[in-house]
Amino acid sequence: MKAYLLLLVGVVSVSFAAIFIRLAQAPPLIIAAYRLSIASLLLLPFTATKSAGSLRELARRDLVLISLSGLFLALHFWLWITSLEYTSIASSVVLVTCHPAFVAAISYFLWGERLKRLTMAGIAVAFIGIILINYGGFSFGPRAIFGDLLALVAGFAMGGYLIIAGQLRARIDILPYLTLVYAGAAVILLLAVVSFGYSFTGYTKMTYVMMVLLAIVPQLIGHSSFNLAVRLIPVTFVSVAILGEPVGATILGYFILNEAPTAGEIVGGVLILAGVFIVLRETPKYLETR
Repeated sequence: MKAYLLLLVGVVSVSFAAIFIRLAQAPPLIIAAYRLSIASLLLLPFTATKSAGSLRELARRDLVLISLSGLFLALHFWLWITSLEYTSIASSVVLVTCHPAFVAAISYFLWGERLKRLTMAGIAVAFIGIILINYGGFSFGPRAIFGDLLALVAGFAMGGYLIIAGQLRARIDILPYLTLVYAGAAVILLLAVVSFGYSFTGYTKMTYVMMVLLAIVPQLIGHSSFNLAVRLIPVTFVSVAILGEPVGATILGYFILNEAPTAGEIVGGVLILAGVFIVLRETPKYLETR
């Protein structure tokens, strides 16, 4: 039950990201850099006072994995944001949400985790829902193909980020892990901002407020909830639950931005929730066989 509650909190929290980003008037890469930087800075005092000993005890192998996790998280944001400049939102969203299949495949090779047919069917149903939500917005052509490739790699990066979190769950406390991962991703994104020549200043007060909210709600509450959940249930199930984000974003968009969902979005949302429900319903049965 605790894992399900964490997933619910995580999905609701990350669903606010689309709203905050829509209200922020800044380049997407700037928003991502501020999001991770503020999140890591907010965690740093707690980690320094409560987990300083844990940091000193980290093995070199664990530090390498944490650094790799931060790289994957930064790449996820960087590549996905960049993909939107080349391909449509629909194409990008569908491809970036492919991470459950990637996580399932890697989990099988690393830990021998086999998914039941009903679980795989649930993943397929949820993915069909993702496609329906974005139906009609796909783009094609050489430029779009490059953007699609970026989005696909961004999806793989999210999968890698979740897999490493699952692998380190038994060896590292959650607070130092999140602090180091978020800080590592922030440094990479800050370097990207500098290399692209974006300015860190000159934005509206509303934009800075939205970026702080992005750091607190989707990042600190949302992503941290997912990282806690992978310590309780298999990574594949957490990865599938994240697919509920478009549904939450659509609902919030209706109530906050007064954007009514289309028929395709409603049907797609129902399918996503049905697929997620099927997968999570199988979680206790999976754990009984371990």
